[in-house]
Amino acid sequence: MKKLVLFVALTAALHAPAWAATKNVILSVPGMTCAACPVTVKKALARVEGVEKVVVRFREREIVVTFDDAKTDAEALTKATANAGYPSTVKR
Repeated sequence: MKKLVLFVALTAALHAPAWAATKNVILSVPGMTCAACPVTVKKALARVEGVEKVVVRFREREIVVTFDDAKTDAEALTKATANAGYPSTVKR
């Protein structure tokens, strides 16, 4: 049993990237103009692997996304919003 636990722990350590970090990005979504838009965009982003949190700022037409940078990136997030019908760009 001890060998199995050691094996599982070692395997997990070797497969987990050491450089992974939680990051935030602000996406500008100018087409988000109706009450249903934020729901659609939030669902699309939540389906992206690695996304941990999505906060919609409807009045500003922005979305703050917290994600694991080992699993996804800003390009995948903007692609997800575009596929949902709401093109976005990374706000600098």
